[in-house]
Parts: sequence; C-alpha cells; structure tokens
Amino acid sequence: MSRIITYLIFLCGGLLFAQNPIETIVDTTSIRIGEQIEYKISVDKTDNVVFPKLVLDSLKKVEVVEELKIDTTPTKYIKKYLLTSFDSGRYVIPRQQVFINNKKYSTDSLLIDVATVKVDTLKQRLFPIKTVIDQPIIFDDYKNYIWLGLAILALILAIILYFVFRKKKEQIAIENRIPPYITAMQRLGELDEQQLWQNNKVKQYYIELTDIIRTYIERELNIPALESTTDELMETIQDFNKIKTLDLPKETIDNLQKLLQEADLVKFAKHKPVSGEIQSHRVDTELIIKDLKPKKVEENDDVE
Repeated sequence: MSRIITYLIFLCGGLLFAQNPIETIVDTTSIRIGEQIEYKISVDKTDNVVFPKLVLDSLKKVEVVEELKIDTTPTKYIKKYLLTSFDSGRYVIPRQQVFINNKKYSTDSLLIDVATVKVDTLKQRLFPIKTVIDQPIIFDDYKNYIWLGLAILALILAIILYFVFRKKKEQIAIENRIPPYITAMQRLGELDEQQLWQNNKVKQYYIELTDIIRTYIERELNIPALESTTDELMETIQDFNKIKTLDLPKETIDNLQKLLQEADLVKFAKHKPVSGEIQSHRVDTELIIKDLKPKKVEENDDVE
C-alpha cells in the first residue's frame, strides 16, 4: 500500500513539473553593494511567449541595470536581466508572470542578500574631504545672458535709429515746405554771421557758398546740381536754356559759371582771393539766386 502511495506522489509531482515549462536561473543570490546579478527566465521553445517586465521587491531596493535581448537555443527561449542593489539587506524578488500561448505561468520567487563593503581603516589610509574644484568658465554657462544682452542692445539700437531717421524725415519735410528762395536767403544770412573768411577760413566759406547756390538750383530748377561738376552743371543749364525750359539771361549764366569756377580754384587749387573778390562773389551769389527765382505770371482777368 505504501508503495502505491509513494508512486502516486511521484506521479503527481512529475505531472506538476511537466505542466510548468518555466525555469528561473541566477548566477548568485549573494552580492555586495553595487555588484550585479544575472537573472534568467528560461521557457520551452514554442510559438507565442511573452516575457514579463520585472516586478522587483516591494521596497524598491533592487534595480534593473539592463534588460538583454532574448537568447534562442534549439529548445529554449532565455530572457536575461542584470540586477543590482545599493542598499544592504535581504530582499525578495516576487514571482514573475510569463504568458505562453496566452496562458499564464509564474516563476519561483527569489531571495537576494546584499552585503556592505567592509573597509579596514587600519590598512586603508583615510584622506580629508577634498574641496570643490572650480570648473572653467565656458560659453554655455553664460550663453543665455549673452543672447539676452545682445537682444537688449539690438532693441536699444533700433529705437535710436527710429528716432534719428524720424527726426531727419521731419527736418526734410519742414525744408520741403519752405520755398527754396527763402531757404537760400536764410542760409546766406547764417553764412554771413559765421564770418568764415574773416577768420582765414576761406576754403570753408566757398564750400558753404557754393553748396547754397547748388542746393537752390537743384530744388528750384530740378537739376542734379549737388552731384555734378561745374562743367556738367553748366552744360545741363545751357541745354535747358536752349529749349526755352529755363529762359535765363546769358549774363546770369555767365556769372554763375564764373562764380563756380572761382570757387573750384579756391577749393581745389588753393587759390586765395582778396577780401574785395570775396565780397563781390557774395553779392553775385545773391543776385544769381534772385535771377533764378521764378517770376510770378500775371493772369488776365478778361475771359473770352
């Protein structure tokens, strides 16, 4: 009778063992802090196997270092995990669930001992704590502040340029509203007040004098006088006068040409006219501007 019972026990155990095609393998169950355990789950080779995402100890003291790819043998699928712990103690890795052909199987639980590393203070020299090492300054440490500073500078520059150009436009607009003749007369008066030639600044005086008359011609006659040489300017005026666009007296044209040529000698050939010549050129400039001033056309009130 006892032999029959023993046979039944072995038979049931064999059937139970045959029904669980999972095997848990570890290379060690006792490590020191920071060392690793190779944890393997071996499954009989079949069509559909789903390995678990490890559920570790409840205290979360055991960590997964790396989850390796599945190894395949002629008869097995082997899934490897590298585990470690940085706290000493005894920890239980619970059963893991593996699905084979949509059927759930469980691995055995595992007990792991983690020991501290003993330090022999008699043989091992102890050193004082080192001070903090100053790291070298690199661009990445301050790049955000640099970009912010550049953005602020760009904004300030944009504001300054806006007001500068706005002021220039306003000045140009005001000048355009004032008739060219009045502007020229005002500038001649300002030039007299500066007393440039009286203070031996003859060249500067002629530069200002010719700029006044050239600016007046450009605004009043619509001729590019400021960018033209004396010869180019006189040729343009004579051409316009021939086709009756300007209708200027020949004397006015001759006086203008003589004045500009004398000014060129002063500016470029270091010619120094005497005070009488300078005063004469000043009078001629005002007369030329008056001669170039458009005459008012009297309208005939009689309408046929």
